[in-house]
Amino acid sequence: MTTTRRMFLASTAALPLAAAKFTKPIGVQLYTVRNIYPKDARKTIETIAKIGFKEVETLRPMLETVLPLLKEFGLNPVSGHYETPFVTGNWEAWKGAFPQGKPADLDWSKLCDVAAKAGQKYMVIPYVQPGERGKTLDSYKVFADQLNKAGAATKAAGLKMAYHHHAFEFAKIDGTRIIDLLMERTDPQLMQLEMDVFWVSIAGEDAVAMLKKWKGRVALMHLKDKDAAAPKMFGEGVPATAFKEVGYGTLDFKAILKTAQSTGVKHFFVEQDQTPGDPLDSIRKSYEKVRSMSL
Repeated sequence: MTTTRRMFLASTAALPLAAAKFTKPIGVQLYTVRNIYPKDARKTIETIAKIGFKEVETLRPMLETVLPLLKEFGLNPVSGHYETPFVTGNWEAWKGAFPQGKPADLDWSKLCDVAAKAGQKYMVIPYVQPGERGKTLDSYKVFADQLNKAGAATKAAGLKMAYHHHAFEFAKIDGTRIIDLLMERTDPQLMQLEMDVFWVSIAGEDAVAMLKKWKGRVALMHLKDKDAAAPKMFGEGVPATAFKEVGYGTLDFKAILKTAQSTGVKHFFVEQDQTPGDPLDSIRKSYEKVRSMSL
């Protein structure tokens, strides 16, 4: 019997669709390897490349040594973390990292040039120290205005700026969440968000819902999983065991990654603040799990 086009379509309509794989490049935030990088930088970067990572997010202090290695091993430094006092001017809060105060040869404008020469697309504000976190909404309005000003300089340099949150931004002041104030007061053309799905969950929030709410604003994403026993809190004082490799905790990464792709997230970085052993083993497990997922 000859099979007609209509018969073929009817016979295949009931077949299950092949599950899509996550095919976007996967990056790694080098904060994960901060303790082993100084001991053997070349081996660390070579191993990251051999695992299969294609992109990295750098830390400013390691730029000089890491950029030649990234070039050698074919890794793209698409994003970098740059310390908050370059935007706020609050060097006292960062005296642990900058005991001499503001570096005389650096400001945000010069850092934009540094990032551009490094081939980066994004400059990220990574952290607000506990001692510099405001107690009032007005203090965060000032911070948002500082982010807008830095974002304008970043845009003028041909780059994009993003803010990396933790959990404290989901706390409320006078009934308003800090994160909502920051997102509403900053210009979408000047500041985007780097979503960390772990800290979203620690704060008791849902990453999928947030991605839909802020569609188009979340450009970058940190991927790490959360232990079932991890506490809900608005601080960073979680136990080291709270951090899990992607797919080895409680977060629904299939839903997260699928939604992230449909809401405009551009780059994905595996990061694990604390690892049970060799951080390279942990990021390998996360990479392999993401690559094996059917979305």
